[in-house]
Amino acid sequence: MEHLVREQLVGAPLDEAFAFYGEPHNLERITPRWLHFEILEAPAELDEGALLRYRLRLFGVRINWLTRIDAWEPPHRFVDRQLSGPYRRWVHTHELEAVAGGTLIRDRVEYDVPVAALARLPVARMLRAIFDHRARVTESALTAGTPRLG
Repeated sequence: MEHLVREQLVGAPLDEAFAFYGEPHNLERITPRWLHFEILEAPAELDEGALLRYRLRLFGVRINWLTRIDAWEPPHRFVDRQLSGPYRRWVHTHELEAVAGGTLIRDRVEYDVPVAALARLPVARMLRAIFDHRARVTESALTAGTPRLG
């Protein structure tokens, strides 16, 4: 099992930051274009039990992905879990906390890749690049000039 943890401080209030992540189509907005990510099916609003179907392309291979929102605790936390997709296991916990100057956003991802141990390093690098992009877009969408932590 691998882990990715990221923290980012944005100068937006907690409710605004949570609302940004609670809008399913913002996932397309914060995902790098090179993944050719598209949402195929999503509810108008997220809630516990909501299913999201999307597709992406990696190294020319089209990949379908289905996730479920396992926990929905506005405005502080939600968890999405892969039901089918590219990973053996994918659990992404989003935590948001009001702090001086805005909102601290913490992403924790537990994942397992369905390939040999040698492939874990490129996957980890790719995930870091994806989350670096997410941080830049989130910062741009919610605030200007707030530092990224982690």
